[in-house]
Amino acid sequence: MNKHQAPIDLSVMHKPTRHDSGPKHVTGTAEYIDDIVEPVGTMHAYLGLSSRPHAEIVGMDFAQVLAAPGVIGVLTNDDVPGELDISSAHKHDEPVFADGVIHFWGQPVFAVIAETRDQARRAAHLARIEYRDLPFFTDVRSAQAAGGKLVTPPLKLERGDVDAGLSAAPRRVKGAITIGGQDHFYLEGQIALAIPGEDEDVVIHSSTQHPTEVQLIVAQALGIRQNAVTINVRRMGGGFGGKETQGNLFAVIAALGAKKWNRACKIRPDRDDDMTATGKRHDFVVDYDVGYDETGKIQAVDAVYGARAGYSSDLSGPVTDRALFHCDNAYWYPAVRARSEPLYTNTVSNTAFRGFGGPQGMMAAERWIEEIAYALGKDPLEIRKANFYGTDTENVTPYHQVIEDNIIHRVVDELESASDYQARRKVILDFNRTSAVLKKGIALTPVKFGISFTATWYNQAGALVHVYKDGSIHLSHGGTEMGQGLYIKVAQVVADAFGVNLDTVKIMATSTGKVPNTSATAASSGTDLNGAAALDACRQIKERMLAHAARLHDVSEAECEWVAGGLQAGAKFVPFAELAMSAFMNRVQLSAAGFYKTPKIHWDRATGRGHPFYYFAYGASVSEVTIDTLTGEYTVDRVDILHDVGKSLNPAIDLGQVEGAFIQGMGWLTTEELVWDEKGQLRTHAPSTYKIPLASDVPPVFNVKLAEWSVNREAVIGRSKAVGEPPFMLAMSVPEALGMAVASVMDYAEAPRLDMPVTPERVLLGIERLKREARG
Repeated sequence: MNKHQAPIDLSVMHKPTRHDSGPKHVTGTAEYIDDIVEPVGTMHAYLGLSSRPHAEIVGMDFAQVLAAPGVIGVLTNDDVPGELDISSAHKHDEPVFADGVIHFWGQPVFAVIAETRDQARRAAHLARIEYRDLPFFTDVRSAQAAGGKLVTPPLKLERGDVDAGLSAAPRRVKGAITIGGQDHFYLEGQIALAIPGEDEDVVIHSSTQHPTEVQLIVAQALGIRQNAVTINVRRMGGGFGGKETQGNLFAVIAALGAKKWNRACKIRPDRDDDMTATGKRHDFVVDYDVGYDETGKIQAVDAVYGARAGYSSDLSGPVTDRALFHCDNAYWYPAVRARSEPLYTNTVSNTAFRGFGGPQGMMAAERWIEEIAYALGKDPLEIRKANFYGTDTENVTPYHQVIEDNIIHRVVDELESASDYQARRKVILDFNRTSAVLKKGIALTPVKFGISFTATWYNQAGALVHVYKDGSIHLSHGGTEMGQGLYIKVAQVVADAFGVNLDTVKIMATSTGKVPNTSATAASSGTDLNGAAALDACRQIKERMLAHAARLHDVSEAECEWVAGGLQAGAKFVPFAELAMSAFMNRVQLSAAGFYKTPKIHWDRATGRGHPFYYFAYGASVSEVTIDTLTGEYTVDRVDILHDVGKSLNPAIDLGQVEGAFIQGMGWLTTEELVWDEKGQLRTHAPSTYKIPLASDVPPVFNVKLAEWSVNREAVIGRSKAVGEPPFMLAMSVPEALGMAVASVMDYAEAPRLDMPVTPERVLLGIERLKREARG
């Protein structure tokens, strides 16, 4: 090829490309931890869980456990040579096993180590534990009534004179909304396999979103340094935040067993025990006082966000912080005061879940928008538009960050038009006037979601790139793959950087032995951070290769240019593989460690001020529903979505993320209900009692589009935007549409005020409440 030939099109960025593990997923050949061939002599661990919500442990008898077939031993806190704490927040409030006091039903008390998993599981039920019961409470209201003990310091965001704004407002609404929690229900549960090495070494295959944290926690528990612990993660069968901190316990138990008996040790709980013993999305109760005028324009907001945190801090502080960061959704509040209450409860400690508190904060905002609309007899969309952030003014958030990339007006206007919202709403209003039993509803809701970890130090990533003599490329980075397509996106970045085919790049498992000190794959930042780190590594290698080519072909570096398939050195085209071999023969380093840290961001929690988000992602959805007023049953008939992912790196992956996030969000808001009984036991701990969305729940008309015109104004990889969490909140249009259908029973005279999840029972209760209020 000469310089004037048409270039080969090897561009892989911004093109729909299948998931790298896609064929393996559908053929069953994708290897997860439970598929790894177990080393000879592998032991199996199983948890012994408490059967009280709050109690002192008076005594424990393991005689029958130790006498059971196949049992090798029992692990308790006495077997932990280092620190007992496995808390991600490092608050020393989460022991490996219950330390003298039980704080929730299902808290791990010990672990059985046996020759087989079945033997360990059966033996775990033979322990005799004597308890002295203590008072307990399991929900937000009972926790508040008991004095409101907090597991971590609260946050307050305040801007403007809230009291004056409320007093001066012509209208005012006070109320509360209950927003339920959610189980992650990943297809692959928690699991860890530890293989002991010489000296202090241990290698752990862990299903975790945060390999570095697992490495640290295991090292602390074993009383050794981090360099002796290697965490490997090839892929997870789902995570959604449930494997950001919750994998710590399982990795520690596997490591303790492996090092104590010098044999490989594996632990995988049953689904019931997994759901009982691991944290979930936080339940919230939000109390609000909102002032507004006759046009529906909000004047002031005062709200308290009480959250069921569980017995320890875990991530409740950051989660409730982020709920406050999103108390505005897409709306401007002239005066606002938002306060968090991460409350101690006798339940499992709740943890990260897709959206990380943002969905709960945004759902509350939609509640008072709805309240205002019904009080004024207007379409809630009209109230939403009246309160949108501006582009030049009215664009300062409750945490004092100026919004510089607001596109919510265009997103909503385009979706309103494309979905024919106004005409459909008129048809629905006409339908409801004449239909006695079936009622319909429609709603359009916006999304504005901030991207970045609010803990500034997490906004960093590393990568390791090798180019081999034959031109093949080895890619490692600190991000983890849980099905979301991170690996393929970063591989696209690397292939594009070198101008080679995608199959030239070998995607390696994430390992703390290759890339150290990584952040969790969370906060929707995986591609932004790891893609930029990988690109930095590519830049270093390319600079060396280009300088070598210039010397070899006696041209200036300015006359060298990277092109598709290789490098143009003056008049000479050098194929990439040939250039790699030449560089090796001339002792040019073909390996580099890349690094990236997010610019511009800063946050001062003490003052509630800063610039915690690098940019915002936007979106909107329209949902249409039909309810049966006799049974409460309903269907989601049609959904239209327009979502902003900037200039998409991979439209196929991004569309899948938007679709999946919406359905998962719909499950959270309509069917997934967590129920604790009067004894403090979680009763919804299996698919038989906990209803996740099925394929049959996907709306029959489901129109999903990406805002192809959007380009991230910040210097993010390919000018793309994060897609993991923001589309989850698109599902808010479903309960809003259900609310309209319920309100139609009494001719929209009262706000429906439905709590989440909006199950068929709550639809019926909502209808009955409106009828009761109408009767006086």
